[in-house]
Amino acid sequence: MTLVDDLTQFGLTRQESTMYLALQARGELTGYEAAKLTGISRSNAYNALAALVEKGAAYVMESAVTKYTPVSFEEFSGNRARRLAELRERIVANLPARKAETEGYITISGETHILDKARNMLAAAEYRVYASVSSGLLAKVESDLRALAKRGVKVVVLTDAAVSIDGAIAYEKGQVEGQLRLIVDSSIVLTGQIAEVDGATCLYSKNRNLVDVFKEMLQNEITLLTLAGAHAPADGKGARADAHTGGTTCAS
Repeated sequence: MTLVDDLTQFGLTRQESTMYLALQARGELTGYEAAKLTGISRSNAYNALAALVEKGAAYVMESAVTKYTPVSFEEFSGNRARRLAELRERIVANLPARKAETEGYITISGETHILDKARNMLAAAEYRVYASVSSGLLAKVESDLRALAKRGVKVVVLTDAAVSIDGAIAYEKGQVEGQLRLIVDSSIVLTGQIAEVDGATCLYSKNRNLVDVFKEMLQNEITLLTLAGAHAPADGKGARADAHTGGTTCAS
């Protein structure tokens, strides 16, 4: 993604984002100068500059010739984040009560949305997490797993590369690139492929039968990997003890 793309995430259009970057580069510009610099038509340039002022991303400098100057990104983004936080609190406080989540099957598409769901599931974990995930995807949620292990949540990871997470149990195995299987608290499952951004699709469910199926699959994988000596506990002793007690199985 480009800076223009990134700025659109803060409520600016592409033309407004382009104009904001031009202001950042030059410090201050007239509408005519901004249009000439960016290649945007003069009418659209003035509209974009007016919108930047309205959205709090630019100021008007009154003089013989009207000029525009950018609000620092730190200030602009901080103001927007604060307003969104206030708006979020107001919406949450006034939303109608949500009906309890069903045990149906939900399709989640797009890498960003899938990773958001995975991280939200991890954030809500209370007891145990089992993650069978390619090393590329593991890197994107590793900090979340480390935080869980640190606060005492049981974390078991199966991945295709050696990994060390303090307090967690890791197994090295052959893995399909982009594959994700995540079970949280033996009650929620997220599974699918996110190898390609546009074609990424996962299934999310609280269906007890589906959760049990994936728990059994992971339990069988862990048993085979344990017999093959593929376990590699971060603490150097936890997995050996679990291998004898059955503590690494998904049945808990």
